[in-house]
Amino acid sequence: MAETAQFEVAPVRVHSGTLLDDWRAIRVVWKRELIRFRRDRLRIVTALAQPVLFLFVLGTGLSALVGNIGPYNYRTFMFPGVVAMTVLFTAIFSAVSIVWDREFGFLREMLVAPARRGAIVLGKALGGATVATLQGMIMLALAGLVQIPYSLTLMIELVVIMALAAFMITAFGLMLASGIQQVQSFQAVIQFFVLPMFFLSGALFPLTHNIPAWLRVLTRVDPLSYAVDPMRRAVLAHLAVPPALVRALNPGMTWGGWRLPTLLELAIVVICGVVATLVAVMRFSRTE
Repeated sequence: MAETAQFEVAPVRVHSGTLLDDWRAIRVVWKRELIRFRRDRLRIVTALAQPVLFLFVLGTGLSALVGNIGPYNYRTFMFPGVVAMTVLFTAIFSAVSIVWDREFGFLREMLVAPARRGAIVLGKALGGATVATLQGMIMLALAGLVQIPYSLTLMIELVVIMALAAFMITAFGLMLASGIQQVQSFQAVIQFFVLPMFFLSGALFPLTHNIPAWLRVLTRVDPLSYAVDPMRRAVLAHLAVPPALVRALNPGMTWGGWRLPTLLELAIVVICGVVATLVAVMRFSRTE
């Protein structure tokens, strides 16, 4: 008689609901987002097209109207806002993958996996935030073209702020995507939220006291404003601009005449991101 072939059975690990298991799920989902980003090189290039147009085309046009800021061009003032724009669009559209996965059935496979849904949502949020931060870092390479120094301290500050903003925006996108079934519908909703969020953040114009009261209120409600202001503060702090001109150009986010410190602004960004993540987890727990 022929001997029966012996095959070794691959071990199967049952999810036990521990934090270590949740961490594994977060890591797998996060890594999947990075792999998709690395393979889609066209996305990397096209995501930079709109910020570059804003910076060098719109910025040049505004410079002709506004004039120089001391020894600097108006594009120097716009650069933090354009970096925030890069992070905004990359992070918010990272949430599109949730709708794609739902439409093609992959999301259902993820949700029935032996992992908490909160771990899956957090993995998506961290993955989208990482991708958006990497995209923003590519944009930082253009800083020298608008007279911003490549200071190590400045670059680290900007990357940290970008990472916090990217997490908040990705979580906001996941919160919106949690109840949308089709990509076309999600794109319409995103356009409704993204453009107002960008223009109200002070990315293109200073949030001075001369703006109308209704516009000032909307800028205070916009969570992206609390990320753009710290980035602009960091940039202006590394430029040879007189303090009086800095205060005129960037009065910052104020509540009742009190200017918020940078750490409080970043804390607001983090809180908004955590709240959006929790809402997304709750909404995903009631779907599918």
